[in-house]
Amino acid sequence: MRPRILSAAGQCPMVGGHPTPGPGLREHFAEFPFHRYLGLTIDEARPGFARICLQTSERTLGGIGNSVHGGVLAALVDIAMLQALFPLFGPGDEASGTADLNITYMRPAMGERIYAEATVLKKGRQQAVTEVSILDEQGRLCAKGRTIYAIRQRT
Repeated sequence: MRPRILSAAGQCPMVGGHPTPGPGLREHFAEFPFHRYLGLTIDEARPGFARICLQTSERTLGGIGNSVHGGVLAALVDIAMLQALFPLFGPGDEASGTADLNITYMRPAMGERIYAEATVLKKGRQQAVTEVSILDEQGRLCAKGRTIYAIRQRT
């Protein structure tokens, strides 16, 4: 398991009820109701990379053979991507939302814990491309996600 790297403490600024990039984003993660509901924690986070952990429960199961539901895995792709991408935002960047998300399922995600590892492949002025691997506890690839995130420039 990789060492845990978290950001400095601080308040997470909010716009329209959603966290915005900046200090405190990691701390806000644990308090976000959807993350709590799913049982998510951050294992590692640094600019351009994030690894989150899903503690499976009756809320997350429902796939083939009592595996994690595919919709939950798609949500993990989106959530992990944000944790990897937001620390790369500069002062002129404004979050605009996920423009595209796709996922390829390769095997049922089973076990007590499922991991999502997100890597930002490219961040430009208007969009960012991220790849996310969904892994089981043995490190086997269960799904692969790709996202495009829209970015606006503040004027």
